[in-house]
Amino acid sequence: MDVLWAGYSIEWSMAEVRLKYGAVSVVGNYRENNEDRFLVDSQSRYFLVADGMGGQSAGEKASELAVELISERLERSLRFERDDESQTVAVIDEAVSFANAEIMALGELDPNYHNMGTTIAFIISVGRLLYIGGVGDSRVYLLRQGKFEQLTKDHSLIQALLDAGTITPEEATTHRYRNVLYRYLGTKDGSAGTAPTRVEPKKGDRFVICSDGVTDGAKGDQISRILDAESDPHQAAEKIVQAALDGGSKDNVTCVVVNAE
Repeated sequence: MDVLWAGYSIEWSMAEVRLKYGAVSVVGNYRENNEDRFLVDSQSRYFLVADGMGGQSAGEKASELAVELISERLERSLRFERDDESQTVAVIDEAVSFANAEIMALGELDPNYHNMGTTIAFIISVGRLLYIGGVGDSRVYLLRQGKFEQLTKDHSLIQALLDAGTITPEEATTHRYRNVLYRYLGTKDGSAGTAPTRVEPKKGDRFVICSDGVTDGAKGDQISRILDAESDPHQAAEKIVQAALDGGSKDNVTCVVVNAE
């Protein structure tokens, strides 16, 4: 497996819970370049995954800008040690909105980056809580006491059709519009807010942040089984990425696994 970026396990104490992570990002079997980016704070206070679009350097630039600019705004404005829900959400949304505006501006100024965009998915630790959300179709999952659930909602045409009851989950897997997004960074709707979910981490929780390259080749039950069988977060991330490649993923593949211990 040709790994371009790999993050290794780091521990960060939060009350009685320690966060430990591992991460892997690869080009995959069908692409020539990697438009995914992930970024983990040196103290593991935040975890970001972005999946760029626009082709070649444009997608790479959009995802790079997203993780860099959002992390800078979080560092500047967020009080990580103390939770105030309204203030925390406002800071997160402002950080994402700022990145969105900068991506749009560069796309308008430089023809090489015209129409570029990116998704973003995040876990941010504030006080004793985790704020989890995103824009686009990169996802965050939680495995807790045997229950595996998706904590983010895709901003995709397929999800909208599923919500409306127009198509079935089975039809969604092969639908011709399954990769079409109606919200992502690089558009006006990218600044419409992230509506993060607040989660109090418990010992034994396993979180996954991933680009759609993972879910293009690995189903939820397969990811859950890997997490259940592999306790080390970096090894789990490697196996999830490999499962996606083996499952026929046609995109870049990025996975961050976070353990609450």
